[in-house]
Amino acid sequence: MKKTSTVRVNGNMIFKGHKRTIGVDLGDRWLCYCVLDEAGEVLLEQKVATTPEAMKQIFEKIPRSLIAMETGTHSPWVSRLLTELGHQVLVAHAQKVQLITKSNRKDDRHDARTLARLARIDPELLGPVRHRSAKAQIHLTVIRARAELVSARTALVNAARGLAKSYGERLRKCGTQQVSRELAAGLNAELREVLEPLLKEIESLNERIKEYDARMEKIARESYPQVELLKQVKGVGTQIALTYVLTLEDPQRFPKSRDVGCFLGLRPGRRDSGESQPQMRISKEGDRYLRTMLVQGAHYILGPFGEYSDLRRWGLKLAARGGKSAKKRRGCGGEKASGTAASVVGEWRGVRTPAQ
Repeated sequence: MKKTSTVRVNGNMIFKGHKRTIGVDLGDRWLCYCVLDEAGEVLLEQKVATTPEAMKQIFEKIPRSLIAMETGTHSPWVSRLLTELGHQVLVAHAQKVQLITKSNRKDDRHDARTLARLARIDPELLGPVRHRSAKAQIHLTVIRARAELVSARTALVNAARGLAKSYGERLRKCGTQQVSRELAAGLNAELREVLEPLLKEIESLNERIKEYDARMEKIARESYPQVELLKQVKGVGTQIALTYVLTLEDPQRFPKSRDVGCFLGLRPGRRDSGESQPQMRISKEGDRYLRTMLVQGAHYILGPFGEYSDLRRWGLKLAARGGKSAKKRRGCGGEKASGTAASVVGEWRGVRTPAQ
């Protein structure tokens, strides 16, 4: 890092020239940024606190520039802030920038300089992504918060059942939504006294989850009327549909509905070389939570409770290609969910997607 005195002297240079490229390495407390001129020379390297106030003081004085940063915890709000200040912001896919992730010389200043140089040469090298709007992000946070509570509830229920078994007792079978303190009524008095606080917490989690369910329904009803359109696909409920809408946000950015499966990592990877074209597993790139939701929807559609439809018929035909190992090799689980994703986005765009 340059000395403060050197930075102060060279600071005026960033206002000269016609084209500047800035690389930003985001940290939890501090961020480092590197400013390059049109010829690729370093004009300024400095760090600033990762707060809106500190960033405004620095970047509102810099004329419109191309700013590159990696995806991370702070990248959504930072990219929105810099865009509001008039800059062109490029958010790089962190896993695509191997010059940083696999570098033997990794530090904040070097990473910022690498991002600036890659953005100056060719922005496509960074695998740019697009963050959702602030409104979509806060609504998606409701879904993610609910998912965390569901995960915590599952862990507590499993712990309660395991503790009871280790004492030679068993909690009666029921769904996680029905777990309450009454479930311990038939247990040994000592064990019941120990488990009742744990079961009480599960009761509380059930109440909070119901509150989030009601909030999701309200958000879908008031802000996203297209959710009802997506629910026309049997096996797609409010949770899947709303997560889908908030994650993709703009369906028109996909030329074909099938591209959504690739975007969510539900299509097989590819490693073709010469005459070799091996069939690989699904890539599992993109949003993991939405991918999980779509796979669950695909399982319901193909399961015993799924209603007959073109999508179900297509999925069953795909599953009939071979045995379990054959389906694994072909990535059929991903293809089924990819078909669900394509059908959903087809409904969203007002186009019926026939099964093939």
